[in-house]
Amino acid sequence: MNPRLLLIDDDARLTDMVCDYLRRNGYEVDAAGSLDAGRERLRSGSYDALLLDLMLPDGDGLDLTRELRADLRWRRLPLLMLTARGEPMDRIVGLELGADDYLPKPFEPRELLARVKALLRRAAPEPSHEDVLSFGRLDIDLGARQARLDGQACDLTGHQFELLVVLAKSPGRVLSRDQIMDTLKGHPLEAFDRSIDVHISRIRAVIEDDPKNPKRVLTVRGSGYVFARKQDADS
Repeated sequence: MNPRLLLIDDDARLTDMVCDYLRRNGYEVDAAGSLDAGRERLRSGSYDALLLDLMLPDGDGLDLTRELRADLRWRRLPLLMLTARGEPMDRIVGLELGADDYLPKPFEPRELLARVKALLRRAAPEPSHEDVLSFGRLDIDLGARQARLDGQACDLTGHQFELLVVLAKSPGRVLSRDQIMDTLKGHPLEAFDRSIDVHISRIRAVIEDDPKNPKRVLTVRGSGYVFARKQDADS
């Protein structure tokens, strides 16, 4: 079955172009021109990913992002923001709210396609025989794509989970932002827009007892990040 996408954007010309291009590349695409129409589509259908414009006639796409991440039904729905806004803060806020990626307008259809493929690839379940990485009170279940602290599921987006896995698979080793981006094969975020820092902050918020004094995901100033070994994190 072909992946099914929902595009919420009020630009009719762009919508027609994007839908036609994605359909020719093997995707099923539904479109909505407003937040209300998009909400109705989400309620009535099942989607593999959402492409969401931030500036819509009846509201802000960031508001819908906030709603989706607060709802168990759509919390893990891969979400790509489309934005004509030039301010980096808009992208940072979107990522903090739970968007998985962003794409500034105008964009090349091939780049959109590459990002959609990367979103779906990261969201695909791992084989059930994969191991669980255990670090004291923290378990990272690769098969279930879930991190658990004291047995309770951690609220992470798909990209945040992948980022945590990259760090946890190299405990005690300092990884630069460039190394992290190289490991996250196919991930399209720019290494220099501090988006990794935003996701690290979110990861700390859910796996650390005190995010301001982290013991698991540590910053090495001027170098990158390091995932503490078990005995260091839980000492």
